[in-house]
Amino acid sequence: MTVRQSSNTARARGLTHAVPAAVSLQDALAAVADPVRRSILRELAAVPEWTKACGTFDLTVAKATRSHHFAVLRAAGLIEQRDEGPRRLNRLRRPEFDAAFPGLLDLVLSHPGP
Repeated sequence: MTVRQSSNTARARGLTHAVPAAVSLQDALAAVADPVRRSILRELAAVPEWTKACGTFDLTVAKATRSHHFAVLRAAGLIEQRDEGPRRLNRLRRPEFDAAFPGLLDLVLSHPGP
């Protein structure tokens, strides 16, 4: 899998972002299979890029579990994250993911609820 690593801050240096075209279909499907991750994707799809911080998502999971879900979404090429001060902002990588998996994200986002 091809990855791109953030390097603007020491904290961000640990972030790796998969290139969607290098992600397997199995990994893409596994990433969108979880209802918590689908809710993250729906929230990101509803806001402009880079405006949603990790702590502002309406999730009913512990902080460590939340971090795990974001890591899975990064590894599947679905989201990109960057740090701005103490906040970690998110972007749905819709164009890149759609190019690799046409229609999959539309299908996921069109289904309400868990």
